[in-house]
Amino acid sequence: MIKVAILGYGTVGSGVFEIINENKDLITANAGEEIEVKYVLDLRDFPGDPCEDVLVHDYNVILNDPEVEVVIEVMGGLKPAYDFVKSALEAGKSVCTSNKELVAKYGAELIKIAQSNNRNFLFEAAVGGGIPIIRPINMHITADKICEITGILNGTTNYILTKMDKEGADFDSTLKMAQDLGYAERNPEADIEGFDAVRKIAILASLAKGKTVDFEEIYTEGISKITATDFKYAKAMGRSIKLLGKCKNEDDAVVASVAPRLLAPEHPLYNVSDVVNGILVRGNMVGDLVFIGSGAGKLPTASAVVSDVVDSVRHLNVSTTVMWDEEKLELEDFAQSKKQFFVRANVSKEEAEAVFANVEYVDAGIDGEIGFITAKMSEKDFDERADKLGKVITRIRVEA
Repeated sequence: MIKVAILGYGTVGSGVFEIINENKDLITANAGEEIEVKYVLDLRDFPGDPCEDVLVHDYNVILNDPEVEVVIEVMGGLKPAYDFVKSALEAGKSVCTSNKELVAKYGAELIKIAQSNNRNFLFEAAVGGGIPIIRPINMHITADKICEITGILNGTTNYILTKMDKEGADFDSTLKMAQDLGYAERNPEADIEGFDAVRKIAILASLAKGKTVDFEEIYTEGISKITATDFKYAKAMGRSIKLLGKCKNEDDAVVASVAPRLLAPEHPLYNVSDVVNGILVRGNMVGDLVFIGSGAGKLPTASAVVSDVVDSVRHLNVSTTVMWDEEKLELEDFAQSKKQFFVRANVSKEEAEAVFANVEYVDAGIDGEIGFITAKMSEKDFDERADKLGKVITRIRVEA
């Protein structure tokens, strides 16, 4: 029998506890060993809850118990999660986590510590909730050079943009609806400004490239400036707007970003709607692989965590291969990356053509402004022209 400990008894932690107990026979068959939760760590008490008999408040009880082989970190945040996880790995325990902040910041370091102790640091649930994506990149897409990863990586923003698209709703009312349904936090900044998605694309990029991609160096733009009028133009183009995290090879460099993009119907992620996540992985041999599913939620996320626990038990004293070095990957300056832009501006067509030359106009029946798509150009070139044009209402990048 393998003893495990759960750090944190919130939404995901309680889901992990439930799955391990409810699916005990299946998990035992898949792991080759019976798995038992010996401890649940939380500062709170849970009178009458099934976890009550194994609840502890002192992490050192878990750290100093040699029977605990796997620690499951589902507290979130960096403190005290980083210290707890690092000490567990150094003590010869495997760790499974859903903590994207922890993985994005310290992933390479923690993998190295795990490998030096013949244990594992696994984090399938840190990106895409219940969608299997980390393991496929690590273990199954290993004969390809990964040229691009593009993902709808945040269910909250995808829900908001879907409602705005389908119902013509404005951003503020849709955000409130998402909060009322529990899809968005009272302080939604991490979601709507792209901070959640940028950590996830940094993790995927680091795995794809084998070096550390610093999420703080990735261009990040959220959806708070997207309006119902923008969607009227999108409909006129036959496109939709999605918040995409991207890591892509361009020439001899790697470009990464999080930003709203206009997608055409033929794009593999065009129909990914509501709180669902979708991730496109493009290999130089295998072509396009698309992963779609529940990107968050108690049981989908907990299911991914427990799958890592099973993997840890299967490889109890063997460190599985994760290609993610602490060496930093230098990203291409985002200002040099090229694409087309959709622009709304309070100018005449003559003024637009004088600055941007060949443009494709979009008529959405909006008075007092024009909408147009530029030729392909660098971000730097666009910004310079937009400054020269003036009176730009908004610009959205057009996904190729």
